[in-house]
Amino acid sequence: MKQCYQTRVKTGWQDPDVDVEQARVYAIPMRTRFRGITVREGVVVPGPVGWGEFCPFSEYDDRESVSWLAAALEAADHGWPAPVRDRVPVNCTVPAVGPERAAAIVAGSGCRTAKVKVADHPDSAAEDVARVEAVRDALGPDGRVRVDANARWDVDTAVARIRQLDRAAGGLEYVEQPCPTVEELAAVRRRVDVRVAADESIRRAEDPMRVAVAGAADIAVIKCTPLGGVRRALRVAEACGLPCVVSSALETSVGLAAQVALAAALPELDFACGLGTLALFEGDLLPDGLRPVDGEIRVPQAPPVPDPELLAAAEPVDDRRRDWWLDRLRRVRALLAARGDALA
Repeated sequence: MKQCYQTRVKTGWQDPDVDVEQARVYAIPMRTRFRGITVREGVVVPGPVGWGEFCPFSEYDDRESVSWLAAALEAADHGWPAPVRDRVPVNCTVPAVGPERAAAIVAGSGCRTAKVKVADHPDSAAEDVARVEAVRDALGPDGRVRVDANARWDVDTAVARIRQLDRAAGGLEYVEQPCPTVEELAAVRRRVDVRVAADESIRRAEDPMRVAVAGAADIAVIKCTPLGGVRRALRVAEACGLPCVVSSALETSVGLAAQVALAAALPELDFACGLGTLALFEGDLLPDGLRPVDGEIRVPQAPPVPDPELLAAAEPVDDRRRDWWLDRLRRVRALLAARGDALA
């Protein structure tokens, strides 16, 4: 695996072959505000194997976006490692919505695990409890409930909220990234009985290969898009030494296919993955997108090719947004070329 990854760096990433003229910008509305956005934007790029997706969020600067482009080029130019399973179990994702809407999302998903977004604003405690209770009722006693705070609590707040939500859920499977830092995660983990998962602490680290999360978390959440591709994410997973959950970076089916490929290639997969996120989109770039059936997603055999009509329909109405994304792609391409073997 390592040799394959290094070959990709030496033959492609030192001079990234991104045809900006063939790249296509998309803008797809969200069904509900998620991560503070109502429209998901990004770029898909073609290659000899398929297409890849470049969609770093606005808070990622050009330097931090280099890994996102590396992941897109891996898919477009070389594809992914062979899978060890043909289906991946997934959770449904419940945004910061009211209890009735939360229950409807779960009931319509077909999934037996739900990830519930919490801590949407500082005074969200009562709303979070009501949402988690509704999710538990919709899943029934045998379903699994996990919550994601996106690093918005301090240690004392996290301890209090986790205990409260654990009661509301009748037992949480785990809590994802309750606090920003590894040190804070470790402090929370010592004080609660609920498993702690690390997400941002890994994918936004200066060197994800060297993040010592084993004492601070029970589970590692990995996302191949911000980690530089499937092969590099597999090495991060190995370095973490923890059970892994693969999660979406809120991509269309083009980018989501890489996340599914990562989950399919992991030697062990003990938890449902956070890959049922197309339900958050009003549209997609594939006619038969990667949506779960009976709580599972079938593993794609190769990187997908977007549908031309759906690509055309998803083009931004504002040409300035298209130009902004293509300029961003050019800048990050130059940085990736300059970094060369640094991503190996």
